[in-house]
Amino acid sequence: MSEYYKILVADDNHSDRLILSALLKKEGHSPILAENGQMAVELYLEHRPDIVLMDALMPVMDGYEATLRIKEIAYAESEMVPIIFLTSLQEAGALARCLEAGAEDFLSKPYNRVVLKAKLKSFGRMRDMHSRLQKHNRQLVIEQHVAKNIFDNVVHLGSLNADNVNYSLSPLAIFNGDTVLAEKKPGGGMHLFLGDFTGHGLPAAIGVMPLAEIFYGMTNKGYAIEEILKEINRKLRRILPVGIFCCGTMIELDYFDGIARIWVGGTPDAMVYSSEDDSIRSIPSKNLPLGVVDNESIQIAIEEVPMRVGDRIFCWSDGIHESRNITGEMFGEQRIKDTIIRNTSRENIVVTLVDAVEKFMGEAERDDDITVLEAKMIEYQEQDTSQPLARPSHTVVGPQDWTMDYRLQARSLANYNPLPMILQILTEVESLKFMRGQLYTLLAELFSNALEHGLLQLNSSLKQDPQGFVQYYHERTRRLETLQEDAYIRVSASHQPWDQGGELTIQVEDSGPGFDFQSVMAKKQNNHEYSGRGLPLLNKICDSLEYLDRGNVVVAKIIWPRTKQKI
Repeated sequence: MSEYYKILVADDNHSDRLILSALLKKEGHSPILAENGQMAVELYLEHRPDIVLMDALMPVMDGYEATLRIKEIAYAESEMVPIIFLTSLQEAGALARCLEAGAEDFLSKPYNRVVLKAKLKSFGRMRDMHSRLQKHNRQLVIEQHVAKNIFDNVVHLGSLNADNVNYSLSPLAIFNGDTVLAEKKPGGGMHLFLGDFTGHGLPAAIGVMPLAEIFYGMTNKGYAIEEILKEINRKLRRILPVGIFCCGTMIELDYFDGIARIWVGGTPDAMVYSSEDDSIRSIPSKNLPLGVVDNESIQIAIEEVPMRVGDRIFCWSDGIHESRNITGEMFGEQRIKDTIIRNTSRENIVVTLVDAVEKFMGEAERDDDITVLEAKMIEYQEQDTSQPLARPSHTVVGPQDWTMDYRLQARSLANYNPLPMILQILTEVESLKFMRGQLYTLLAELFSNALEHGLLQLNSSLKQDPQGFVQYYHERTRRLETLQEDAYIRVSASHQPWDQGGELTIQVEDSGPGFDFQSVMAKKQNNHEYSGRGLPLLNKICDSLEYLDRGNVVVAKIIWPRTKQKI
């Protein structure tokens, strides 16, 4: 950059102004002259000089006050303007006052041309360097904002705008290690995740994108939270450097059964608020953060919590309860509970909680990201199964006439979820991808009926109250552990193309004793209530539903679209 600058000279002595002006012009600079401090401030605003030479003692406004005002203007605009005091003062205290006012240096009268030239050159280089750094910084900020838009488009693809989800992300920087994810499950319900990576800024945010990719992809395919957490842990363990890991809370909401499954790994206790009695239940962390140990060593402990419609789950990063006020006191868990209970009638408790934290902190400086997530239990809403979706052309794209047969034995049934893999095969037919939610619901109901009622002989009537829920799932776990080795579930599927659309047949067989399906069908004909959602829901999804053998074989057919003309 040029070594010739616009230089503001503020001095009430006419002779000194003329001398400095002549010296500056001789060096190639452009002088701007002011008779007092007030005029210096006005001329600074008008001309934006590169360097200021400021006399200390002037009428109207002295050099100290003028320097303070010019520095405030420059600071507000992220600019740097070196100010050199012109003074005949020799006392150390008076010279120190010049620097305290914001000046970078001082020049004693009478002026030495060589010294003046050297100082102008030095401070000019300093200003030029600052200008280059500011330009570079502005470019970095622009690039970060562009990257942040891309980042948000990847990370926030899901259902964070759902009516039963509220959240707040208040980062310290453009990028941060806190994240909130939410996505609807293909068969109904929702998965949610609040994550808090160690550190701040871009290094902490590195792991968020692969985490989000796994979360959304596996949720859309119907994987359970245990499988999603293990895959996230495997990925983070492989790609993150030592010392960076992800504390988190993951939630699965089952709207039909009214149950939440909650995993907490390293974040503060999650809280479940009961709308019935205004009580709060804490769900403590029983798991390691993700990315700390490999999958062979990780244990996934999940709490199953019955919830009524209107009950809420709250979770947050440690930036909430560790927020401190000016005296160093932490906001703490008890204040969080009190804030929740006092404001349950409010539509968005998250905003109220964040406001309470900010009010508590007052003028204290924040040192961590603040993230809060609220999820509310809502009524189960059945998917619209009256019109199976298909491509507008109604033609088969992908595999056409095919069959599949898949059999799982006792060991696999105890610890493996086959539904995502089966769903992936079914939706290789392009048009069936548009029915992913309905197909997953169908598979989930058929498979869980075969497992829980066919093999394990569990009774759905247990799930009529919270205590029954707990008993049901404890008994389910116990019976899975003692399942006979010859137990099996067999899933068969076939697809036949039609000239427009096709017919999908799914058959599920279990090795259990079966049930009196004739009496169940009689209940249907007499409009009696079923004990669970299974049969009513399946009848809405399928074009036909038939039980065979001793009730341990069920055959479901779906036709898309509603046409009967085969090839």
